Amino acid sequence: MNMEDFIRQVPLTSKHCLSSPEIGFLKAMSDRKLPAGLKLYFAFHGKDAVEPTTKKTYGSIASDLAALKPIVAGIVVPKDYIWPVDKSNYLVAQPTTLVTDAHKLGLEVYASGFANDNVLVYNYSYDPMAEYLNFISNGQFSVDGLITDFPPTATDAISKTDPPVSTLSMAGQPLIITRGGAYGVYAPSTDLAYKRAVDDGADVIDCSVQMSQDGVAFCMISPDLTASTTAATIFVDRITDVKEIQEESGIFSFALSWDEIQTLQPQLSTPYEKSTGLKRNPLFRNKGKFVTLAQFLDFARSKSVTGILISLDNAPYLASKGLDLVATVTAALTKAQYDKKSGPQVFIQSDDTSVLAKFKNFPSYKRILSIKEEISSVNKAAVEEIKKNADGVTLTRYSILPTNPQGFTTVETPIVETLHSANLTVFVSTLNNEYITLAFDYFADPTVEIATYTHTVGVDGFVTEYPKTASRYQRNPCSDINRSYIILPARPGSLLNETRAAPADPPKPALTVQDVVDPPLPEVAKPKDPPSKQKQEASTSSSSAAAGLQSTAPPVAVAVALLCFLTAGHNWGS
Repeated sequence: MNMEDFIRQVPLTSKHCLSSPEIGFLKAMSDRKLPAGLKLYFAFHGKDAVEPTTKKTYGSIASDLAALKPIVAGIVVPKDYIWPVDKSNYLVAQPTTLVTDAHKLGLEVYASGFANDNVLVYNYSYDPMAEYLNFISNGQFSVDGLITDFPPTATDAISKTDPPVSTLSMAGQPLIITRGGAYGVYAPSTDLAYKRAVDDGADVIDCSVQMSQDGVAFCMISPDLTASTTAATIFVDRITDVKEIQEESGIFSFALSWDEIQTLQPQLSTPYEKSTGLKRNPLFRNKGKFVTLAQFLDFARSKSVTGILISLDNAPYLASKGLDLVATVTAALTKAQYDKKSGPQVFIQSDDTSVLAKFKNFPSYKRILSIKEEISSVNKAAVEEIKKNADGVTLTRYSILPTNPQGFTTVETPIVETLHSANLTVFVSTLNNEYITLAFDYFADPTVEIATYTHTVGVDGFVTEYPKTASRYQRNPCSDINRSYIILPARPGSLLNETRAAPADPPKPALTVQDVVDPPLPEVAKPKDPPSKQKQEASTSSSSAAAGLQSTAPPVAVAVALLCFLTAGHNWGS
């Protein structure tokens, strides 16, 4: 069938648009009488592809837009024509002039190639709304339209540009709580991650307190240093099994001195990097410095954050190693004067109620029980037990909105309502931008997930590794549920009717009193001598032995003994 004849048979109106990658077809159509207002658009293919009429590459045609002006009203171009991407998957420093050149000629520009589940360039931190905004609100140009597989996200981005975000109030919104600072951009719990988190609009910055072998408290998302540092390349001989903490072997902070830890570099990685290839900001993979608890507290006080979240885990095991986690944190907070009522709100979080009980005498602190297991409900007795030692609870996403094996949400559990009725605060953890972490109900858009936990569920705060995404949502006028246009939250289970359901997983258990009550913290064991002291004692012993040799051995023998001692000392310190 001849395409021109087919188009003439279609009842076109002024609301229709015609696009084609063939100049000959568009020219033929422009020479015919078309409905008033019907527009023609030239659609570009890849820069090296050849346009069939002119035999020129599409890239060369883009440099001569004036030749298209008599034929079409505008152009449809892949987004990299407008803002190219380098070989490292980062945007180049400046966009091309294609949009401004086209607008000078009176041509409209539609950018194509958008999809939420694409592997986005690293500049966008896997936030599709950030990509859309870069094409419509960048201070240099704005395209006339976006061609996308996910129109709701593009529409939400367009709605965000009016009114200006700086005029909007965030009062009454859930708290934006970080995990490792801006972990989506920099290695977790580093100075750069915390600075970026504050700049990105986090309300509460976090420090998961770990302990070095010699008792230095510092911030790190896990006591196992293999994922977040370069420990595996330097201290491979320190790999051990600590089943009380995790099933996998690791290199643990309490097996290294603080001086040894400072020889490491931070490392930005994710649990799903190997399986999916989705990396985070690789150019900055090893940037930043480790932060002690004292440095973190000083930094937080110097910034206008609402609060700090101090997480204390593994206290019983650390006590067996002679490390008093609770006493160390208590002393640091008191020294930094966080026990006073003024200043940022202090949240003390732990999965151990005996740890939380130790902070009962600090009324200005809010205590949060972390429930890391997936649960389906909380019985009344468990709620009463929680209230004895906690002001709130942090739950996993799947305890609130479980998903089926196919990745669709099923129902909203009653847990949040139950806890709220007992006047307990509820935080949800952990929200991420990568589309593989999102239920299909959110259409690969992390902003929809945030909207769902804000309005459908009504949590009091969300723990996120991408605070900028959450902050952008809260500053978006369409986050206001009372506006005529809003960013629609998902309705849990609404897509199940559209799919052939897989066999359901067995229901998660309910939280009971036995799950909440923890045994009292053990006495802190007498600390073992750190390697530095062992070295000093070994040196003293060796010196005495060498001195004894001087009175009985010939000079050559003494020299050999001293050489052995010096060599041993050198090897220990290398």
